[in-house]
Amino acid sequence: MSLSGDLVPSHPANGIAFTGCAMQSAAATASSEPHGHGHAHARRREVVVNGKRVKTIDVHAHCAVPAAMALIKHPLEAPGLLMTDTSVRIAAMDAQGIDVEALSINPYWYRAERDAAAELIKVQNETLVEFCAANPERFVAFATASLQHPDLAAEQVEYAVKKLGFRGVGVGGSVAGEELANPRFHPFWAKCEELGVLVFMHPLGTRELEPSGRLGGSGLLTNTIGNPLETTIALSHLIFEGTLDRFPGLKICAAHGGGFLPSYANRSDAVIRTFPDRVGPLPKKKPTAYLKDGQLFFDTIVFTPEALRHLIAESGPGQIMIGTDYPFPWTSTEIDLVLGTPGLSDDERIAILGGTAARLLGIAP
Repeated sequence: MSLSGDLVPSHPANGIAFTGCAMQSAAATASSEPHGHGHAHARRREVVVNGKRVKTIDVHAHCAVPAAMALIKHPLEAPGLLMTDTSVRIAAMDAQGIDVEALSINPYWYRAERDAAAELIKVQNETLVEFCAANPERFVAFATASLQHPDLAAEQVEYAVKKLGFRGVGVGGSVAGEELANPRFHPFWAKCEELGVLVFMHPLGTRELEPSGRLGGSGLLTNTIGNPLETTIALSHLIFEGTLDRFPGLKICAAHGGGFLPSYANRSDAVIRTFPDRVGPLPKKKPTAYLKDGQLFFDTIVFTPEALRHLIAESGPGQIMIGTDYPFPWTSTEIDLVLGTPGLSDDERIAILGGTAARLLGIAP
């Protein structure tokens, strides 16, 4: 195994592998297993932890449905989002050691009128089912819903789960400028809780800040800072406005390691002590408890073993799942990130690599 994700022969006997200068109780092996789509001779990296083959699941992988986008004339962001020919995507998964991608679509339809949104979501979800059916061992998907029409969104999620077989639904970090904690979205959250689906939250950026120019200049700050900032704001409102208390069965996976919240969540605890008369009504628990108690989950897109170690310290290893952000090239080494993060047991690595996602999304381990 190498930090670049290159394929190497399997390591011997006791399952000890060396990654750079780090040693861990894990080994990655490779086989010449074919995966079709014209790549019969491509090598598929298989991930093994202490002698056990692990099914790895990527919960943060993007795609697009052009026929749905065309209904509201939305442009395609990147060719790699297309699923008409999945050979390049599957080859990338094989090289990285990703067995299953959970496909999601960043919401671009939150300002669409009701009838257009209804048709768009119908086309989009039915096509997602087709994508997955074409490669059932490699793809599952998060359903989409038109949250700007909360009653319709609740119906769409119910249909997606009960008729189309989805086990998760994707949302943005806000809905046309409205917070997800707004009470008008309660019917949607209630339905997600009732159906037991995992909600994957992906930010759309802090678009309300952009006209001010504060995120202008160099650094692509609308994405670099704006995306994790929106997630931080969204999660904070869900905690402080009581949404997570109202729907204790909700399970939300926040992209990009939950934004900035896990890095500084103790300040949210401290504000209750510091300004108790200005915070209320108070959530039922300390804000940091929501990171650990089974409602909030986070992907691994935090880039370094130290950052992942800290995220795990704040949330617990059972709340973490692999994310790659494919096809956007933020990372291609998430397997090695998990294997190279210190202090994890074999069982914890297996859970992060795929066990937790398999449980939440109903994927056979």
